[in-house]
Amino acid sequence: LEPYTSYSIELQSGRFDHADRLFYSMAEAWSSCNNSLADVKELIPEFFYLPDFLVNGGDLDLGVRQDSQVVGDVVLPPWAASASSFVALHRRALESEHVSSNLHLWIDLIFGSKQRGPSAEAAANVFFYLTYEGAVDLEAVA
Repeated sequence: LEPYTSYSIELQSGRFDHADRLFYSMAEAWSSCNNSLADVKELIPEFFYLPDFLVNGGDLDLGVRQDSQVVGDVVLPPWAASASSFVALHRRALESEHVSSNLHLWIDLIFGSKQRGPSAEAAANVFFYLTYEGAVDLEAVA
């Protein structure tokens, strides 16, 4: 899906990244984010409105993983009948009463009082120190 395809190729010096590092499976992404401190993927807006980003609509050759799996469409959870149903369920959840009534808690984590310091630590909302704005004096880097 453009422009992501072109950006990905440009980022990797004219080719796709190694198949084992591409977005292959929701289950693998979920597991990695929940079990590796080095994996900090974000739930991007496309998860709520654009099923096409989960489908290899151009039938591009994205390679074969070390486990012999061909990379193509993102492997979805068994409860998702298609990329469209997957995205529709995410949008329905996002627009639910539960999310609406708890959104302020997320805002505190991302933008507010639980972004840094003791409140962030108590909420398990801490990251590697170099990920925080101002942690590196960019003017001093030559």
